[in-house]
Amino acid sequence: MVDVKVPSVGESISEVTIASWLKKDGDVVKLDEAICSIESDKATLEISAPKAGKLKILIQEGETVSIGTQVAQIDETVTAGAAAPAEVRSLAKEAPAASAGRETADQKNFPSPAAAKILSEKGVDAGSVAGSGRDGRITKGDALAAEPKREAAAVESPLKALARETLSSSFSRETRREKMTGLRKTIAARLVAAKNTTAMLTTFNEVDMSAVMELRKKYKDSFKDKHGVGLGFMSFFTKAACAALKNYPAVNGMIDGQELVYHNYADVGVAVSTPRGLVVPVIRNAESMGMAAIESKIIELATRARDGKITLEEMQGGTFTITNGGIFGSMLSTPILNAPQSAILGLHNIVERPVALHGQVVIRPIMYLALSYDHRIIDGRESVSFLKAVKEMIEDPARLLLDV
Repeated sequence: MVDVKVPSVGESISEVTIASWLKKDGDVVKLDEAICSIESDKATLEISAPKAGKLKILIQEGETVSIGTQVAQIDETVTAGAAAPAEVRSLAKEAPAASAGRETADQKNFPSPAAAKILSEKGVDAGSVAGSGRDGRITKGDALAAEPKREAAAVESPLKALARETLSSSFSRETRREKMTGLRKTIAARLVAAKNTTAMLTTFNEVDMSAVMELRKKYKDSFKDKHGVGLGFMSFFTKAACAALKNYPAVNGMIDGQELVYHNYADVGVAVSTPRGLVVPVIRNAESMGMAAIESKIIELATRARDGKITLEEMQGGTFTITNGGIFGSMLSTPILNAPQSAILGLHNIVERPVALHGQVVIRPIMYLALSYDHRIIDGRESVSFLKAVKEMIEDPARLLLDV
């Protein structure tokens, strides 16, 4: 028997939660095959089989265990061939040759272990899901987004449709309890700490997105053809924020005990919503990156975060954060600081609004901006000036290229 133990996942992490078993008790697993998903207070990781053999699960899903705890055993004496019952082997011999073609086709949409578990629970055929991973591999994110095929609904009268909708949307008196995951506990603790230990204040402004939207419309096709990624709004705001941080270093700083710490670089965190909670992967040295590099990095980090593949190192050490609630339809919010950082920029949805321009009322695509900051290190003048600088660069994108 070979013991399967919880590996060390970081210096500050002493325990993890068994998020899900990707294999069932008694399954025969291959060497280095992912068998279990574990969740720390910062990230979700997978445990791979140290040997090939028959799996015996010792710790159930949802349980919290310490680093080094034995969670399973693998019987090396059982191989894939030996594990198959005689009747199964017999059926395999009798299987028609046409099945080989189906097996080859399915390999184009081969799911990861985590994705296979999710698809199985949803009852979704892997062949119907387009994989976004390497060589068409179906990722966990693809599986979460997949929807089972629905049969065509029979035509019903408006009265019946209203009655059905009323019944389906009615509430019940039932309640349910779920154990908080390690990640959710950490998010909760950090948010409360940020509110209780900082002098947090939020300042607002609005930005006319006309110039950026026109620029994006004009060059998005050639940009994608050349760089292989789409031209989004986040790269504009990241570049604008980095330029503004040079002029207002306190916004890029933090308090460490009795000292103020200033950074001569911009490691920008980008808030990403995942099925398990909000995580903030960091773009290192964003101030020295071009638009295409920023877009590529955002896509890479966001995809890996949603697939549970992000590492602890990729979420630590940021100096400034940008969060975009606009993708969910938020009009205005006051984002909470990502401690120990001293400021966070909140983006919101773009809505056509009437504005006064040169004595005339015109319609413009407007976005509200919010900068939450720690008033202990950032004065009102700096916060307002920083946000105004971001606004001016977005409304006149040429300033990003000319550095003026």
